Amino acid sequence: MKYISTRKQEETNIKTAILKGLADDGGLFMPEYIPQLDAEFFENLPNLSLQEIGFRVAKEFLGESISDENLKEIIDEVLNFEIPAVKISDNIYALELFHGPTMAFKDVGARFMARMMAYFSEGKPMKVIAATSGDTGSAVASGFFNVFGIEVYILYPKGKVSPLQEKQLTTWGGNIKALEIDGTFDDCQTLAKQILSDEELNQKFTLTSANSINIARLIPQSFYYFWAFAQLQNLGKPIVFSVPSGNFGNLTAGLFAKKMGLPIQQFIASTNANDVVPKFLESGHYEAKLSKQTISNAMDVGNPSNFERMKSLFNNDVSEFRKEIEAYSFSDDETKKAMIKVKKDFGYTLDPHGAVAYLGLETFRKSFDSAPDDKNALLDKDFIGVLLETAHPAKFVEVVENVLKEKIEIPEKLEAFRKKEKRSVEFAVDFELVKEFLME
Repeated sequence: MKYISTRKQEETNIKTAILKGLADDGGLFMPEYIPQLDAEFFENLPNLSLQEIGFRVAKEFLGESISDENLKEIIDEVLNFEIPAVKISDNIYALELFHGPTMAFKDVGARFMARMMAYFSEGKPMKVIAATSGDTGSAVASGFFNVFGIEVYILYPKGKVSPLQEKQLTTWGGNIKALEIDGTFDDCQTLAKQILSDEELNQKFTLTSANSINIARLIPQSFYYFWAFAQLQNLGKPIVFSVPSGNFGNLTAGLFAKKMGLPIQQFIASTNANDVVPKFLESGHYEAKLSKQTISNAMDVGNPSNFERMKSLFNNDVSEFRKEIEAYSFSDDETKKAMIKVKKDFGYTLDPHGAVAYLGLETFRKSFDSAPDDKNALLDKDFIGVLLETAHPAKFVEVVENVLKEKIEIPEKLEAFRKKEKRSVEFAVDFELVKEFLME
């Protein structure tokens, strides 16, 4: 299968797409088509393990670029933790994506990507660039730590990640370097794109991206949509996914899964005050904005990079977007109230991002009461709502304890980071200074 830039000026194979991350024309790589899985796969889905699902889905995108034996080894190593669908209430489940080594959903994508890059690079030196609004950095650091020949540079916004998130991405040392940028996540993401497209840097080094810019991050994130279905299919109801959305990589991966044949009834893009996609679906006009700081900081993105992939999937047609996605935005105050309500009513502790996803499900369910008849005819109101719980509540312990007025137990693998010493290099939002650091 060929991989083609969203800007249509470059095409290549999966190996090059993964090792480059960003296309030379500034676009993001997409498969030339979304492969279809056969009916037998879906009939057998409830009987498959997470690892078996991951192998089958990945094989569709990777083809003969990697042997079955090597791919199975990578999948088994990446997916060595549970991803349970936990019941919150009769029709709402949380897909807990936080049981990996850094306790965030990005462990799945980052671990897969690190191993694919190591496989394809064959030990040749590389510099991996990652901008993070919180959890990407720690997952990338964990995935790439001590991988031979690879140096990782993590750009994160000063003062805009939780203290525990910061410790998780600044305490590794070795081949992991943390760059503390005095700006927003959007500034970090812009700097990352400038680095990746700089001619002089590319002549001197092999550069690639570890953000969801890289197709190797998206492919494995589609696995857990299939896995959620495998766990919940026997309930016999349509399934709606509410995805807490910032850079929109997670939602894009879900769209991949649906286009491969997974019968997802609807996606909900649940955002915080950074609402450029809900505004786009409302007006048909996309306008990037400066990001706003919220308590769900991993979603503080004013110009989501994966919107370009979504446009490609929907042929840049807002009516096609609207068929698949409902989008809502919520304030910090609404998020806090949802955390309190779910804890009080159901005894389940949501992190701020999961709370935003919960609000999306509740808003979507209520929308049927005032919906036109054509919506009610197309969609089944009696659905199972699955919210993606993307991070362990303890990663946002200050916020969660303040909202719920109770102590949160810190898992040992997070507590270990709190005891380590932060090591980072501070920079203004200045590409030339960052470039000079990389050149050294």
